Amino acid sequence: IRDANPRVVLIPGIGMIAWGKNKSESRVTAEFYNNAVAVMRGAEAVGEYLALPRQEAFDIEYWALEEAKLRRMPKEKSLERNVVIVVGAGSGIGVSTALRVAKEGAHVVCVDLNAEAAEATAKQLTDIYGMGIGVAGTDISGCGPAIGLSADITKRESVGAMLKQVLLAYGGIDNVIVTAGVFVSPDKTGHVTDAQWRFTFDVNVLGGYTVADEARPIWEKQGIRGTLVLTTSVNGVVSKKGSVAYDTSKAAANHLIRELAVELSPLVRVNGLAPATVVEGSSMFPRDRVIVSLTKYSVPFSEDEDTETLRSKLAHFYAQRTLTKSPITPDDQAEVAYLLSTDAFSKTTGQVFSVDGGLHEAFLR
Repeated sequence: IRDANPRVVLIPGIGMIAWGKNKSESRVTAEFYNNAVAVMRGAEAVGEYLALPRQEAFDIEYWALEEAKLRRMPKEKSLERNVVIVVGAGSGIGVSTALRVAKEGAHVVCVDLNAEAAEATAKQLTDIYGMGIGVAGTDISGCGPAIGLSADITKRESVGAMLKQVLLAYGGIDNVIVTAGVFVSPDKTGHVTDAQWRFTFDVNVLGGYTVADEARPIWEKQGIRGTLVLTTSVNGVVSKKGSVAYDTSKAAANHLIRELAVELSPLVRVNGLAPATVVEGSSMFPRDRVIVSLTKYSVPFSEDEDTETLRSKLAHFYAQRTLTKSPITPDDQAEVAYLLSTDAFSKTTGQVFSVDGGLHEAFLR
């Protein structure tokens, strides 16, 4: 027998809530019921509305041709019924992650400090996969399979407001992937101010915790298993000069993952993704930082070269330091973030996965 849960709930003074396995199905359900309400009103105007007898309703629902149609439906994709929030979706790994989970059928909430960047990523998804069918829904609940929202993860009230919008749009959350991060370059003497230290930890450590802590009561009220993936860095286990605030924050983020895995168990699995020097598309590698890094490692370059050429040179240099001799791309990170959000890793929590091409200095000891 098919799912016996209601597809439509009417709440006096609030309105109608329609459910479906995806946004299109829920919107079509709402449209049908809106028309049903019109039929009910018409019937009441001339007499009395009577619903179908239960047996007749059953016969229609389980009609042989309907059953045959359902059996021919393609197999659902791995995230088809899921609502996935990608924090940091305005650039780099975040964009690639949003694209990857959308490919698997997820409803994607693209979140970024930069509202325009978040909306641009969401538009990229709807340009590829469309807005779905159905026109029912008011305000944000009438959205398609992807939306762009702004949030500042260093401010709890901003994160809370973003999650409320997600609930209005999709009714709940399943998976959260945090790719947002910040690297504050030291001055010419290698000094980082106290304010820069605090800001680095606010984003790279407290930001991930705040997102998890605000999402926690939602997961608990739903009673549905979920996943959380935080992005750290191989710098969290490699000590080096020139990035003390960043490296220390990522070491703290690594342990935050283990702590959250304990705190949120058994309902939510928490794992981490540790990239190494993802230059392509990264907001943490502006031109000035790329030039500093090329100079630091004595990589030949000219100031006249465009930023993308300089980035390619730096990415090539970093690739040669790895065991696989391959550049590390945002897509490489997105693939692991996606897999950690699926049942492929249903028995794995509290772990940090390095996606670094084989950087032996970062081998866990």
